[in-house]
Amino acid sequence: MANLTDDAPSHDVELDTTGLYCPEPVMLMHNRVRDMHDGEILKVIATDPATTRDIPKFCSFLGHELLHQSEADGVYWYFIRLG
Repeated sequence: MANLTDDAPSHDVELDTTGLYCPEPVMLMHNRVRDMHDGEILKVIATDPATTRDIPKFCSFLGHELLHQSEADGVYWYFIRLG
């Protein structure tokens, strides 16, 4: 499995959506952020390339900050600060 880069931020909650395809990763994110507080950081792990489009739009639409996004070996990592 790919390794996350050292410049990735720390996180409060992790959501692993590997193996799931659109719209499931974003639906699970909606459910997870309901239990979180503003300022907390959500780490999302995904394998669906559509998340490179969907997660930034999710953040923009809901007022969250996409702190970090990376990809290696078909695995995508996102760090989102809830706003």
